[in-house]
Amino acid sequence: MTQPAPSPVRLWIAGARPRTLPAAIAPVVAGTGAAAHADAVVGWKALLALGVSLALQIGVNYANDYSDGIQGTDDNRVGPLRLVGSGLVPAGQVKLAAFAFLGLGGALGAVLAATTTWWLLLVGAAAIAAAWTYTGGSSPYGYKALGEVSVFVFFGLVAVVGTAYVQIEEITGPALAGGVGVGALACAILVANNLRDIPTDTASGKRTLAVLLGEKNTRRFFTVLVAVAVLSLVWASTFTSWALLGLVMTPWIIRARQTVASGALGPALIPVLRDTGLAELAFAIGLATGLVIGA
Repeated sequence: MTQPAPSPVRLWIAGARPRTLPAAIAPVVAGTGAAAHADAVVGWKALLALGVSLALQIGVNYANDYSDGIQGTDDNRVGPLRLVGSGLVPAGQVKLAAFAFLGLGGALGAVLAATTTWWLLLVGAAAIAAAWTYTGGSSPYGYKALGEVSVFVFFGLVAVVGTAYVQIEEITGPALAGGVGVGALACAILVANNLRDIPTDTASGKRTLAVLLGEKNTRRFFTVLVAVAVLSLVWASTFTSWALLGLVMTPWIIRARQTVASGALGPALIPVLRDTGLAELAFAIGLATGLVIGA
């Protein structure tokens, strides 16, 4: 018996990929923890930063859905449903949704820039451009093995340090350490996603880092990123030993790493995305809590 199509609301929620949202929340939590360590928390700015991060994450999700869908790289998708690739939502509507959320993120970011320093507008413009050209435009860098670099920079360093900066108005060691750790775990999510998609990406000509590294080395790279996140906590612990509370991520990241190392393929890797996302959020909450206690 044929399953009925999901309702429009469920479709759009699925397209926003709510399981990726911890990756948008984590940097704001970590950055605000760094602000708390400097006794400089500005609540409304932290909330605005959260709005920026969530809007950009949802916007890039819709943008990737649109771009991958029209280029045919989602035609034989293993992972969760895509709006354009499935044919359930017109490509133009998904593109409009992407622009709407990226625009919302830009507007909220402009408020932060106006109340902090205007050069942040350049950072915001770079983030929006990176979100769209990841899989969109005439030469998407996501197809040239540069996706992990962008994720580390914008969803790690820029998001964490930026959240702290709009509150403290200076760059601090705890913010940088948090940015490295959050960035490494955000990269690990993308690495697991691209590991799962190696067969279909190879067939469609999508040259992700996982395609170039190959399956075995991609699994090793996942482990390296986990190690970088742990080392970032060691760095943060030089400011306060309480930063090691970020190790609360351990149960989720160990389970994710074991699944990756086991040789799991295709749909068996989908839980790794969930576990790594939860590990990233736990990392940020633990680190922020430690920075608050050790202030």
